[in-house]
Parts: sequence; structure tokens; C-alpha cells
Amino acid sequence: MSDPEARGRVRPQPAEGDLPRRIVAEALGTALLVATVVGSGIMAARLTHDVAVSLLGNTLPTGAILVVLITILGPISGAHFNPVVTLVFALRREIEANAALAYIIAQVAGGIAGTFLAHAMFELPILQASATVRTGTGQWLAEAVAAFGLVFTILAGLRFRSDAIPWLVGLYITAAYWFTASTSFANPAVAIARAFSDTFSGIRPVDLPGFIAAELLGALLAMTLAGWLLAEPKPIKQMKAAQ
Repeated sequence: MSDPEARGRVRPQPAEGDLPRRIVAEALGTALLVATVVGSGIMAARLTHDVAVSLLGNTLPTGAILVVLITILGPISGAHFNPVVTLVFALRREIEANAALAYIIAQVAGGIAGTFLAHAMFELPILQASATVRTGTGQWLAEAVAAFGLVFTILAGLRFRSDAIPWLVGLYITAAYWFTASTSFANPAVAIARAFSDTFSGIRPVDLPGFIAAELLGALLAMTLAGWLLAEPKPIKQMKAAQ
């Protein structure tokens, strides 16, 4: 196999690009991601009365936009678009603390703006509060699994196939929409933004703490496991022949 470095490893903290540009990239990327999630949910619900078909109509655009956004904005900011991803990189000392805080603020603000943009495009009331119930141990476990899988996919992708990360993340989220009971939010900024939308993709504001706690737990578990499982193998020392 060729050296992973030869494929052009994408760093979580790009060497080029000043902090303001990185912050704008994070806000823009999260806004477009949430606008896609909320907007495709609204469109799917309008076009069909079948929940399964609506979920499929919500899933495919989300996976597709992730591939696009990570590809075009990754070179600027690293394309986190997710506070737990930023937190993991901060704990790994791969992004400075002040930048990590700025990223998270930008992600949350961008996500909320994305929700408002989706409402405006579909001529709905801009400011809403979701009434969709998403709570319970099954939902929390699903969010922990979703965040675990997302963070582990990113870290493993950086280790082995950084050039494929846009597709790895897009495909993982597409799959996780269907194998997790929560439909894989896996992102506190997206969860907060979706609480402002009383549409197909919404979540009650009161249910946010459980989701966010589960996402944090899943991300930290993924970081811990990846730190051991994906570590560079140590060379085997040869024993000296007996004199």
C-alpha cells in the first residue's frame, strides 16, 4: 500500500487561512447543511404523505451536500460543521482553543441561520419552535452511536484515506439516517438549529439536552478508541543473535 501521506492528508486545522476566513467557512457550511436538512424535509413532506419516502427524501440530499461542503470548504477550515468534531480536535491539540470556541459559536449561529433560510424559501414563519418529540433511552443511545460512528469515520479517514473523507462522511450519515432510531443528528449545532423548525426534521427544545449529552459521549468514546486502535504501529525489535 502507498503511504497515506502521499495521498494528501487533510489537516483538521489547515495551515493556510486566517481565523476570520475559517470562522466564516464554518458558519457558511453549517448554514447550508442545516438549510439542506430542513429544506429537504419540508419538500419531502409536501410531496408525499409516506413517512418512509419523506425520510428518504431527507436523507439523500443531506449525504450529498456533505460531500460537496467538505470538498469545497475543507481546505479553508477543515469543514467541521459540528461542535463535537471541533471539541475532539481541540482535545487532540489539532486546533487552538480560541479557534475551537470561535468555530463552535459560528456553527451554532450558522445552523440557526440555515433553519431560518429554509423557512424563508418555503414561505413559512421564520421563527418557530418544534413540537416533535425525540426522547428516551433508545433515542439517546442512537445519538451516541451516530456521533461515535461519525467521529471514528473522520479520524480513521484522516489516518488512512484523507482524500476520501467527503465521501466517507456523506455515506456514513446517509446510512446512519436509517440504522439509528434518532435518524442520526450526530451534531449539537444541527440539533439546536432543528429545534427552531416545527417541520419534518424538527426536535423539541426540551429534548435537546439528552441529544447533546449523548452526542458528546459518543464523540469522546470514538476519540478514545481511535487513539488506541489507529495508532502508528511500533516497529518490532529484532532480538540479537546469541553470541
